Amino acid sequence: MIVHIAHVNNVLYNGSAESLTVPGTEGEMTILPHHEPLVSTLKAGVIRVRTEDNEETFTIAKGLIEVSNNQATVLLTT
Repeated sequence: MIVHIAHVNNVLYNGSAESLTVPGTEGEMTILPHHEPLVSTLKAGVIRVRTEDNEETFTIAKGLIEVSNNQATVLLTT
């Protein structure tokens, strides 16, 4: 799946991933390829992007996630 993580005018991650784990306001969520569409708010915590070779982490304060069409977009707010 394709993952985009951005904060205002700064792109933190843009590429493919095997999984994406985010701190949803109702609990941690792991998004896998072909996940059902969803929109959710995010709380303070850590985002983990797992690729075939690596795992990247991003500490966030809050944000939003939208998942559809095998793509996840995370917009971070301050």
